[in-house]
Amino acid sequence: MSQARVIDGKAFAAALRERVGVAAAAFEIRAGRKAGLAVVLVGDDPASQVYVRNKGKQTVEAGMASFEHKLPADTTQVDLIALVERLNADPAVDGILVQLPLPGHLDEQAVVERISPGKDVDGLTPTSTGRLALGLPGLVPCTPLGCLMLLKDQLGDLSGKDAVVIGRSILVGKPMAQLLLAESCTVTIAHSRTQNLPDVVRRADIVVAAVGRPEMVKADWLKPGATVIDVGINRVPAPDANGSEGKTRLIGDVDYAGASAVAGAITPVPGGVGPMTIAVLLRNTLVAAHRNAGVALEDDAL
Repeated sequence: MSQARVIDGKAFAAALRERVGVAAAAFEIRAGRKAGLAVVLVGDDPASQVYVRNKGKQTVEAGMASFEHKLPADTTQVDLIALVERLNADPAVDGILVQLPLPGHLDEQAVVERISPGKDVDGLTPTSTGRLALGLPGLVPCTPLGCLMLLKDQLGDLSGKDAVVIGRSILVGKPMAQLLLAESCTVTIAHSRTQNLPDVVRRADIVVAAVGRPEMVKADWLKPGATVIDVGINRVPAPDANGSEGKTRLIGDVDYAGASAVAGAITPVPGGVGPMTIAVLLRNTLVAAHRNAGVALEDDAL
């Protein structure tokens, strides 16, 4: 039995970051400044701190300016929105990313809605969401756009493919469906209330799993030869050979070992979709920089 091709998101992301770096250097020459990304972190969530640190490091490595704003966990809604408004008005800032989740006392949607659509590199404002639904140019959420890049790299033309997206979040599921529709796929959004979910998934040429449930999608859910994009990042216990507790490992929403014997191609976890998210964030920042500066983007590969 043949094994599925492993979709190497890490390698694809590295190549995309390299292209962004070349284009960022050209932008700096033409615009007289670096493209700039501002990341806002509220509180001390360990996972968010790691994400923000990685984003800042990769932003600088790509030849862009990184502006990090770390606020205490008890920051008020008024103060956070005031910071967003200052960043909106700052000509050195092309992209604004407010790291989610925010502490519970803050209204995430209200904060996101105050981000200028031209700097909305996470693609989450109502304007960005509406432009995506209407098929108009705009900034698209990073993770689903990264998934689409991997799919097109594997399959080329997606027109006519039957695609099932499992999950309906505003971060991944809904924008993923819109992107696949724009590629002329036949798209089904499945979720926790979907009846006969395995049967729905089994007809798909493309499966995008984004539900946050470890190894939910089993091998017998898949059409032989399907292309599987696993967005899930689930940390589960991984006791060592002696049974010692405390260690963990990352797994996806798809039973990778089983699915690899059925699928035509599949993303691993880690090393699949994960690296694409920051790479596409850098890409979105550079696209926004060109638009904000009134400079044409010459590299269609972005």
